[in-house]
Amino acid sequence: MYKKLIPDMYVNSIYDINFEELKERGITSLVFDIDNTLVPQKVLSADRKVINLFRFLKSKGFKVCLISNNTTKRVNNFTKNTGVQGVSWAIKPRKAAFYKALKILNSKPEETAIIGDQIFTDILGGHRVGLFTILVPPLSSDEFGWTKLMRKLERRVLKKV
Repeated sequence: MYKKLIPDMYVNSIYDINFEELKERGITSLVFDIDNTLVPQKVLSADRKVINLFRFLKSKGFKVCLISNNTTKRVNNFTKNTGVQGVSWAIKPRKAAFYKALKILNSKPEETAIIGDQIFTDILGGHRVGLFTILVPPLSSDEFGWTKLMRKLERRVLKKV
């Protein structure tokens, strides 16, 4: 179980990911968490920098999808601005939403990476279905109470890495 909490890659920001390296690993599809991965929790839609990143990724041949434990309204705000599909009410780390994202992307687990800010949702869920996992630090400390509690546990796990 502990191994499933350890990301395959850790970077300081989504903008620090070496996408060419991912291509070399056979990764052709990317699943992004939204809250505190793409934008801080309270930001309502994708900013210009995220939109440009997604355009760049598509131009390089990547397929992109969003996944979030948040509401359909929240996810739809991002799908409208970015032009990518998304999965809401994901209940990560449950497998079903990850499989739904794979279906949207028409992708296999071994050619897909999940990028997120939480090890108990994004990383664990990704590993449970065989995705390559990339952890980024949260963009904001303004989070729900439950998430703050989980962050304390995350820090303990990450100290052992």
